[in-house]
Amino acid sequence: MLRRIYDWCIDAAHKPYALWIMAAVAFAESSFFPVPPDVMLIPMSLARPARAWFYALVCTAASVLGGVLGYGIGALLYDSLGQWLINLYGLGDKVEAFRAGYAEYGAWIILLKGLTPIPYKLVTITSGFANYNIWLFIALSVIARGGRFFAVAILLNRYGEWIRVRIERHLGFWVSLGAAVLVAGFIVAFRMI
Repeated sequence: MLRRIYDWCIDAAHKPYALWIMAAVAFAESSFFPVPPDVMLIPMSLARPARAWFYALVCTAASVLGGVLGYGIGALLYDSLGQWLINLYGLGDKVEAFRAGYAEYGAWIILLKGLTPIPYKLVTITSGFANYNIWLFIALSVIARGGRFFAVAILLNRYGEWIRVRIERHLGFWVSLGAAVLVAGFIVAFRMI
């Protein structure tokens, strides 16, 4: 099953709709969706390493736009939708501590959490809830998300074929490792917030 999904993602990289799907995942992940865009970015960049930079740019733009939606959820809809999303992830009792941290460490929180596998939607919603400066939030999001996606693009553009061979040889291991990193991101988010 993993092989079929991987092969679909590799084959889909050559289809015109793949870019839109990746952008939609990047957008949604920044505000409400639990799956990171790396599940599309990595296979598409492996299939077409010369376009890895473009894919990273699309992920960055869509992620920042999704972050603005997440910010809006936190700022305008926290009492209903925003609080529901935070509670969905079991973090309702930790939002106030996270919000208080913004007074002193807001820029560092956005930068560091935007680069890690910690779910970025938690940062975007809480940034809106904390009334963090929207323009600074956008600038920091461009830096953090762009840094993350372009780091992937650099690696896959430069070492794409070498990486692809190793991923295909040990696909189960790499998928398990990716899932473990995603779960670790949620665990760290639960403990840090």
